[in-house]
Amino acid sequence: MAARFGPAPTWAVVLGSGLGVLLDRLVAPTTASHTELGLPSPGVAGHAGVHAVGLLGGTRVLLVSGRLHLYEGHRPATVVADVRAMARWGVQKLVLTNAAGSCRPDWGPGTLMRLTDHINMAGANPLVGPNRDDLGPRFPDLARAYDPDLGASADALALELGVPLRRGVYAAMRGPSYETAAEVAMLHRLGADVVGMSTVPEVIAAVHAGMAVAAFSVVSNYGTGLTDEAADHAMVTRVVSQATAPLADLVARLVATD
Repeated sequence: MAARFGPAPTWAVVLGSGLGVLLDRLVAPTTASHTELGLPSPGVAGHAGVHAVGLLGGTRVLLVSGRLHLYEGHRPATVVADVRAMARWGVQKLVLTNAAGSCRPDWGPGTLMRLTDHINMAGANPLVGPNRDDLGPRFPDLARAYDPDLGASADALALELGVPLRRGVYAAMRGPSYETAAEVAMLHRLGADVVGMSTVPEVIAAVHAGMAVAAFSVVSNYGTGLTDEAADHAMVTRVVSQATAPLADLVARLVATD
């Protein structure tokens, strides 16, 4: 990344399904495709496969539109290769965004949530295997996986901007099938507020490498069993695109706090 973009910015932001609109806010961007950087291209609609460095809210930042998922058949280490490349480059703070299904009948589509914790139900961990001693310790502590200081800043900015921001727990499932009604009910009983198919491997890899992490979900649909409406990816992308402006405002202000 240094050869393409020069010195590392402090911040990087990974854009989930339907959240690529932030790319339009980037001033004087320099771009590169995943393949130009030696990374696999994402195979999911709504994930452009682009890295862009420019100014967001006056702060130099890396935006990544397009992540890899376990359900595409990638190894966990491949899914987090981009995050590890950012860490080696010198990125210190990582913001992750995603679209997620609600596990709560009182959190409908369009709800914004800041992740305070997660439940890894994906059956995979990117740290399995020989430890990358050049990145971090064998047994990293995830007690503060979602950086409390970044979280407090996000909460304060949301209040200032008038953006309703929930706080809650994200459950990661492997996918690609959406969850059954019984699975959604189980996850809610376990303490999950939303469920999705990404983010957690990246969080684990980032914390392992010493990066400070903040993460946000846009609720795109009710989980199975909470309504009679069936979820599909086109609906997810459409709902998230309609709800993305407040989150874009919040992220732009958050990276400007540096």
